[in-house]
Amino acid sequence: MKISLLKPSEVNDNLAKQVKDLFSLLNSEIKQKDLKELFNPKNDIVFAYCMDEEKLAGMALMCTYTVVSGYKGWVEDVVVHHDYRGQGLGRKLMNKLLEEGKRKGLSEILLFSNDKRKVAINLYKSLAFQQKHSGLYILKMD
Repeated sequence: MKISLLKPSEVNDNLAKQVKDLFSLLNSEIKQKDLKELFNPKNDIVFAYCMDEEKLAGMALMCTYTVVSGYKGWVEDVVVHHDYRGQGLGRKLMNKLLEEGKRKGLSEILLFSNDKRKVAINLYKSLAFQQKHSGLYILKMD
């Protein structure tokens, strides 16, 4: 198995379908964006993924942005296919994002995880993420 950063030139219909299917394991209620849309030049995205030959085993994404308080990363959509869980792929995918964050010179990396996702939270804590005491608010623009 190989952990890599996805390049726009590697996006094809087969991979797009596998990403859609894998993301559905994480949250089937969210309408997904087309995979090619993620690589819009205005969207600074890092897409780490793991392939087992031709099968997508896991993925983790991070967008980067600059605000007054720094150059930051925000992790989203971390999911490992249930056939591959317990093999350390989530950690490897996160480490790939963290390496890229260091390479880019990010001042901090943030993420949100549902309280019910205990395994994911334990992974993030083991990678030195600390819970930030603040409220998360959302306004749906649809």
